[in-house]
Amino acid sequence: MIDRIVTSPEETMAIGQQLAPFLQPKDIILLDGDLGAGKTTFTKGLALGLGIKRNVKSPTFTIIREYQEGRIPLYHMDVYRLEEGGGDELGLDEYFNGDGVSVVEWSQFVASELPDDYLRIAFHREDDAGEAQRRITFMPKGNRFEKIVDELEAQLNDK
Repeated sequence: MIDRIVTSPEETMAIGQQLAPFLQPKDIILLDGDLGAGKTTFTKGLALGLGIKRNVKSPTFTIIREYQEGRIPLYHMDVYRLEEGGGDELGLDEYFNGDGVSVVEWSQFVASELPDDYLRIAFHREDDAGEAQRRITFMPKGNRFEKIVDELEAQLNDK
């Protein structure tokens, strides 16, 4: 598990960018945390690391944004609006079993749709620590994601 304090949006993006080379099709990244805690900022870094040049925007109103032009496609989902259910109607398993990496913000609203293995990343504002400071915690589920987190942690500690 990685538990890291970041002090700027750029640092949040950099960690996302460093995660990207480890990812492959069918990988699922869950981003959970408060509004404005850094989930979309992290996804912007992840997209850069995948070679996606387009501006990544929060998919709050569209629910899913697709970015096809990188090393592998990125499917960025914000399922906050599915708080009352309805995730099964989106065909999430088609994305989860597809040709890209799926990034799901507010994953608790589609918990029943999630596969067994994924990487959950929690974002928390650090109270009393300034507006930009966040705690980012990586919680892998499954051997593949445990290995990725170990490798990423070694890389982050080298910097």
